[in-house]
Amino acid sequence: MSGKLWQGRLDGNVDTVTDKLNRSIAFDQRLYPHDIRASIAHAEMLGKQGIISVMEAREIVSGLSAILEEIASGQLTIDPLAEDIHTFVELELTRRIGDTGKKLHTGRSRNDQVATDLRLYLESEIQAIDTLLAGLQSVLQDKAQAHANTIMPGYTHLQRAQPVTFGLHLMAYHAMLQRDRDRLRDCARRMMVCPLGAGALAGSSFPLDRADVARQLGFSGVMANTLDAVSDRDHVIEFLGAASIVMMHLSRFCEEVVLWCSQEFNFVTLRDAYTTGSSMMPQKKNPDLAELIRGKSGRVFGSLMAVLTLMKSLPLAYNKDMQEDKEGLFDAIDTLKLCLEALTPMVATMTPKVEKMAVSVKEGYLNATELANYLVKKGLPFRDAYLLTGQAVQLAVQQGLSLEELPLVAYQQLSPQFQEDLYRALEYNAPAVAIR
Repeated sequence: MSGKLWQGRLDGNVDTVTDKLNRSIAFDQRLYPHDIRASIAHAEMLGKQGIISVMEAREIVSGLSAILEEIASGQLTIDPLAEDIHTFVELELTRRIGDTGKKLHTGRSRNDQVATDLRLYLESEIQAIDTLLAGLQSVLQDKAQAHANTIMPGYTHLQRAQPVTFGLHLMAYHAMLQRDRDRLRDCARRMMVCPLGAGALAGSSFPLDRADVARQLGFSGVMANTLDAVSDRDHVIEFLGAASIVMMHLSRFCEEVVLWCSQEFNFVTLRDAYTTGSSMMPQKKNPDLAELIRGKSGRVFGSLMAVLTLMKSLPLAYNKDMQEDKEGLFDAIDTLKLCLEALTPMVATMTPKVEKMAVSVKEGYLNATELANYLVKKGLPFRDAYLLTGQAVQLAVQQGLSLEELPLVAYQQLSPQFQEDLYRALEYNAPAVAIR
């Protein structure tokens, strides 16, 4: 039997290099559970609708179920020379049950078949990624709770700005990840409408029950426009956009970890398990895991740009170019999941250097804003208070003193509004923030 589902109009003698370029089995084989699941739903519908007999539908479903079980257990190996996963499954089914297997493809095309498979696959991966994001959030929240009162410098422009807590800092990333989870769930909600039954582009003259198949597969409904059903890849682009934002957030956090591990900051220590050494310098302890995650963000961004570029000029409906949507998508999913799996235990075991953070808060006049607020509470307009505080900072810098070390007489030379109680305003207190 021919290994090409499309033989008939063509003789099937494809140039060797063309065949290699056309073949997608090397990467689309991961779709096999979703391809078989959708095929089972399709076959059952064909039987219910009388398009094939009930006995034929049962034989097909039985054969497909056996193939699914055997691939999952390793008893059956996917043929690397098959054109794609759809071809492999259909030919294997026909090899087992004969001509009845050839009836499976009645009323459908590989165009609506792969569109369905991809949505089912992506929905399951979004669920897995959501679980990983929730795990990282939990670790961040636990660490933040433990350090709700650990004071540290807050930064703007990478310059020390105001005191914050380590807990507040970590919970900023918790908030980012919550938005990421919301985006991914929203992507899944829009994505879960069923293309199956759209055929190659114009539906089918068979009395297909598309709604029944959609229900069986967990979709919320069917895609009404058959042209759109087979040519839409918005969900891939939307997922890659959401994944890119997740990776951007992970990269920002990892950049801070790299800074915090440096001797210049020296705010945290990582477990040796999440660092590496130098091949030349024996004293080094490098935060390579954080650096790698930071670097892998570009890989996911690249997948997004590749699919956007792929789709930007394609006329309706399906074009073979769209086969290129998968490798970048699969790589982005694998990369994101691996980064989350690696980052979560690194954060869980990261040790903040509480005393070093506290010392750093007292360097750089981080209490200047509270001194200005002190004057505002005395009745001065904020701009006047800001100017006087700036002059006090300048005076302290000239004398090599901190604001709390500058004597009262020096303050009162600037303004009589400065009183003894100003030193209470200069105490280093970070804002109290609920960790939840």
